[in-house]
Amino acid sequence: MSLWGGRFLDESDKLFKKFNTSLSFDYILAKEDIFASISWSKSLVETGVLTKKEQKKIELALVSLKKEVDKNPSQILESDCEDIHSWVEVNLIKKIGELGKKLHTGRSRNDQIATDLKLWCKNNIQIVLKNILNLQKKFILSAELNYNVIMPGYTHLQRAQPITFAYWCLAYVEMLKRDFSRLEDTLKRLDISPLGSGALSGTAWNINRKKLALSMGFSCATKNALDSVSDRDYIVELLASASISMMHLSRFSEDLIFFNSTEANFVELSDSITSGSSLMPQKKNPDALELIRGKCSSVYGSLFSILVLLKGLPLSYNKDMQEDKKNLFDTIKTWNNSLLMANLILKKIKLNRLICYQAAEQGYSNATEVADYLVKKGITFREAHHISGKIVLKAINDQKALKDLALSDFQKYSLLIENDIYDHITLEACIKKRESKGGVAFNQVKKAIIREKIRLNIV
Repeated sequence: MSLWGGRFLDESDKLFKKFNTSLSFDYILAKEDIFASISWSKSLVETGVLTKKEQKKIELALVSLKKEVDKNPSQILESDCEDIHSWVEVNLIKKIGELGKKLHTGRSRNDQIATDLKLWCKNNIQIVLKNILNLQKKFILSAELNYNVIMPGYTHLQRAQPITFAYWCLAYVEMLKRDFSRLEDTLKRLDISPLGSGALSGTAWNINRKKLALSMGFSCATKNALDSVSDRDYIVELLASASISMMHLSRFSEDLIFFNSTEANFVELSDSITSGSSLMPQKKNPDALELIRGKCSSVYGSLFSILVLLKGLPLSYNKDMQEDKKNLFDTIKTWNNSLLMANLILKKIKLNRLICYQAAEQGYSNATEVADYLVKKGITFREAHHISGKIVLKAINDQKALKDLALSDFQKYSLLIENDIYDHITLEACIKKRESKGGVAFNQVKKAIIREKIRLNIV
């Protein structure tokens, strides 16, 4: 059954009917549609369309329908209804007869779907926010557990300066904070109810839209019906937030894929989140990380898709907008799964501490300390940088770490270098010196961990 047809003489072509239906994906909005329908029925009492007794009967029937959906959501897919709104109305009428046909008074599928989608986004944003917080907690706990593990920090994928694994974890905590903040901002802008906007020009019935909005948990009602039914900015924002967050998770994955490689061997991934090769028995592949990295591209595709979908649409609602849901639903599912998987990966990771330390030593990541040492002796930084580069070249040619060079080797390039140089170029000394706000110093990292534990309420 469709919600329209009086104006038509011929039945819909079977191919068109199949092409036109959205029930196969918008069925997941059943709970939101029922919830909004109950709120709408209460507003219809105030307009005189329904009596209180009729409203109660409708509400009880809708609550009963929701229970049936909770038990078996896939039952909806057995229907030949055009969309979830049709399905809810058809099944309501089956339960209570002609009274069910009153519910749609003053309402359009245009404001109905916009309301359902916003409710769905609100509910699912809360789930994503929770998963982001949980991942932040896992990073903090991992940082605390590996607080003093020294490893190379990289620029241009070359060893740059020594950092700690804890400091690396804290970098991703900052990224996740921004992801969380973006979602909160998106939530503020979408927390406005379009219900009561009708098809495009408002409703002719005296609906208290502010009261209706508040009853559904929205902060207020929209101010222009023409915009309300065609606004999908919140989907664009949500997909943009997902894209940025997935980019962060992809970078996290790429880092660990490299750290886990035989060439680096800084970490070992658990057997439970890796797989083997069908041909090579020795292989242990970081599939979970590679899939997060790969799924990032499909989320990007969803964002691009909605932008292209909307860019040429005139006001107000157009059927094109039916295509706004599949990518949204898939993206939120992918995002949540990726956050959960990143949490699991961190939970089961094992650090090869000695190898991390040796790699930091071997990459001349302490060369900057030689330059800083000379600056303290009165040499300009540019000259000190040049001298340090010469010393590094000497060490490379001799296949030695800086700490293994003789004092005479240092003094070939500057007589200002004394025996205390060795105290300045230890990895621990390199890290301890960086006490600036946000620096890698052990003390700064410890403060950051304590601060984040308080923020995240980690006992």
